[in-house]
Amino acid sequence: MADNVENICPQCSSLLSWKDHGYFCDFCQQQVEKHVFCPDCNEQLERLQACGSASYFCNHCNELKSKSRVKVQFEMRAETR
Repeated sequence: MADNVENICPQCSSLLSWKDHGYFCDFCQQQVEKHVFCPDCNEQLERLQACGSASYFCNHCNELKSKSRVKVQFEMRAETR
C-alpha cells in the first residue's frame, strides 16, 4: 500500500488517496501511478515485498536501495477508452 512519502498529485498538488489497489486523486478524479528511481543511476527500481515491509532493488546497480533514499515520481495514468 502507501509508503511514508508525501503522496501528492502531480497535477493539482492534492494529497492522493489509496483506492482499488492504486493511488487516486479525488480532486482530479484520476488514477495516478507511482514510479520509484535509483538515487545513484536514476534507473527505475523493482519493488520487493516481504514480511510486510517493502524494499527496492536496482537491476542496473545490482543492489538493494534504501526506501529513504529513492526518488519518487507520480504520474497521471493515461486514460484508456
